[in-house]
Amino acid sequence: MTANWMKWMTELSSRKWISQLMGTFSHSRISRFIIPAFIKSYGIPLDEAEKTIGEYRTLNEFFTRRLKPGMRPIYSEVGSLISPVDALITAMGEIKSGTILNVKGQDYSLDELLNHSPRAEIYKNGFVFVLYLSPTDYHRIHAPVTGVKSESEHIKGKVYPVNDFGMRNMRTVLSRNERLITYISHEYGEVAVVKVGAMNVSSIKYTDKDRKQWNQGDDLAYFEFGSTVVLLTKNNTFQPLPGLEIGQKVKMGAGLGRFYSSATPPKEHKD
Repeated sequence: MTANWMKWMTELSSRKWISQLMGTFSHSRISRFIIPAFIKSYGIPLDEAEKTIGEYRTLNEFFTRRLKPGMRPIYSEVGSLISPVDALITAMGEIKSGTILNVKGQDYSLDELLNHSPRAEIYKNGFVFVLYLSPTDYHRIHAPVTGVKSESEHIKGKVYPVNDFGMRNMRTVLSRNERLITYISHEYGEVAVVKVGAMNVSSIKYTDKDRKQWNQGDDLAYFEFGSTVVLLTKNNTFQPLPGLEIGQKVKMGAGLGRFYSSATPPKEHKD
């Protein structure tokens, strides 16, 4: 099976109507019968779920499940940025003059990722985390900081897969797929939470579309099936925690780093 053939099949299957069809099925009552097979296939830890398996009426209801209280402790250091999701870090690093470097072998234009928003200017020398959620992961997205919504933008797009094959073999998937972007103003500046849709994801939804502010760790949004969050910090405001690296798994609430004001730059960490 060649990469070109796989790429052609991915192009063929990455149509919005197929995702909509999958979404219709996952919302149907009959889909509840495949929940046990889904759990077994992906090794999903049932002890974390808010409800018992029999209480979920559809596959989508199970997939977007909440967790029991206390399952995701929030990193408590003052001025911290936390992971908004359970995910694999697939890329991280400083943004170089508006370019996100080497995401699975590809560079990304920040301007394209943010749909040519004027806000891109304040992130062009910031920091980025690319966080991939597999079907195994908990799929709710939480506020990475305490703050107020500055702006929200929904960008229609493709539904290419964001797994390893899709990211390496399809051109700039993160900038071409459907995206829901939340800009959150906080004590040290602003962050952008870019929620990227993927193949078989029927939608990305806010938990409460009218909500304007969050405390760190509050429920923000959720994916229907696996996808990716791109987390951006404003220019010259952030330093990652030492020891974080690409390929590392993180849980929602885990510390990613800390913010600082331009008047008090961070001290160098010594490993």
